[in-house]
Amino acid sequence: MGRRDVVQGTLEMLILKTLALEPMHGYGVATRIEQTSQGVFRVNPGSLLPALARMERAGQVRSEWRASENNRRAKYYTLTPRGRKALGQEAEVWNRQVSAIARIMEA
Repeated sequence: MGRRDVVQGTLEMLILKTLALEPMHGYGVATRIEQTSQGVFRVNPGSLLPALARMERAGQVRSEWRASENNRRAKYYTLTPRGRKALGQEAEVWNRQVSAIARIMEA
């Protein structure tokens, strides 16, 4: 199985989970998801940036410009309390779906 784009509908949940660990810039979010999935998932920048913008409008994340590790200006995203709540809700739905799929596959 090669590298794949993140499963439709899970990108925002994965971003929320990643930002729950620490604030980071978009490239850092994409890299962390790819590393944590051991290279199975890759995040397309054309999907990541619009998702972050949607999440910021929804109040789930906030952003600020800072200097990155290599002293370049980067927009850092931080999870908000609303984002933490959304992560809990999305994880609950995801876990129910995974359990249902597992039951179907075991039948």
